[in-house]
Amino acid sequence: MQNTIGGLGEFTLITRVSAQFPTTDDVILGPGDDAAIVAAPDGRTVATTDMLVEGRHFRREWSSARDVGHRAVAQNFADIAAMGARPTTLLIGFAAPHDLPVEWAEEFTAGVRDECAVAGGTVVGGDMVGSDTLTLGITALGDLGGADPVRRNGARPGDVVACTGPLGLSAAGLALLEQGIDGPALCLSEHRRPSPPYTAGVEAARLGATAMLDISDGLVQDLGHVARASAVDIDLDSMSLRPDPELLEAVRVLGTEPGREQEVARDLMLTGGEDHALAATFPPGAELPGHWYTVGRVEQVSEEAQEGTVGDVTVDGGRPPSGGWSHFDRG
Repeated sequence: MQNTIGGLGEFTLITRVSAQFPTTDDVILGPGDDAAIVAAPDGRTVATTDMLVEGRHFRREWSSARDVGHRAVAQNFADIAAMGARPTTLLIGFAAPHDLPVEWAEEFTAGVRDECAVAGGTVVGGDMVGSDTLTLGITALGDLGGADPVRRNGARPGDVVACTGPLGLSAAGLALLEQGIDGPALCLSEHRRPSPPYTAGVEAARLGATAMLDISDGLVQDLGHVARASAVDIDLDSMSLRPDPELLEAVRVLGTEPGREQEVARDLMLTGGEDHALAATFPPGAELPGHWYTVGRVEQVSEEAQEGTVGDVTVDGGRPPSGGWSHFDRG
C-alpha cells in the first residue's frame, strides 16, 4: 500500500521530500549524489548533531508531524547560534517503522522546510532506514563569517549574565500535556515548536560575548557548564527573571497554591528544559539591546571552594531549585 512509507519505497519517498528543500547560497551540490557539497567561505564549519526518539523526545499523540519537524530544526540550529554562527545546512537521518503513513513523513518535511526558512538554512541530504522506533538524527552546520566562535570557557569574574528568548514555557507546556490540559496556548506551542532567537547568536558575538550556550537542559544546569568550563562561579538573581503572563497562567491552572505563582514560574525559568533560548556572559558595561536581559553575574570562585571545585551556580547567593533535563532519566 502506497499510503505507508514501506509501500511507497525508500527512493520514491526521498524524491518526494527532497523536492521541498530550496537551494541556498551555501549549497554547491544538494541532495541526489553520494554526498552534498556545502560552501565554507570562512574556512571553518561549525557542526553539531542531535537525536529525537519517539516516546523520549516527542509523542505523536501530543505533537503533529509538522511540530516534530520544526523542533528537529530548532534544537539543532539553536546550538549553531550558540556558537555565534549563522545556521546554514542540515543532514537528516530518518529511521521509521515501515507502516508509518507517507503523510506523516511529508508533513514532517514541511515542518523542517518551514523552520529552515525562519532560521535561514536548508537540508542538503541524509539517510532513511527502517526501524521499530521512529528516530530522527540531525546534523547541523553553520558559518562563523570570519568571527571567533563564542565558547563556554570564556566567562570572567565581573561579567554579566544575560538571556534572550523564552524561558520556562516549554517545561510548563510539557506539564500541561502530561495532565491533559489544553492551554495556555503559548506554553504548548513553545514545547511543540521552540522558537530560538537564531540571529541573537551572531549578535552576541558582535556585542563581545565572552561565553554562550543554548538553554536546552535548564538555565541553572546549562550555566553550570559555563561555570565549570570557565572555572568561575555564577550567581543568578531570581527577581530579574520576567515570567510571561501565559507562564503565570499555566502554573495557576496546574494547581499552584495561590500567592506562589511568581515563585513557581521563576523556578520553571531556572530549571525547565527545552527552551532553546540563549544565555551569554558579557563584559561589565556592555550595552545590550532590550531583548537581552541581565539575570546574574560571574564571580571569582570562592577561596574555600577553589580546591576540588571548578565552578558553581547559585541563585540569590544560595542553593538553586532542583530540576533540569537529564537524557538518561526514565522517559
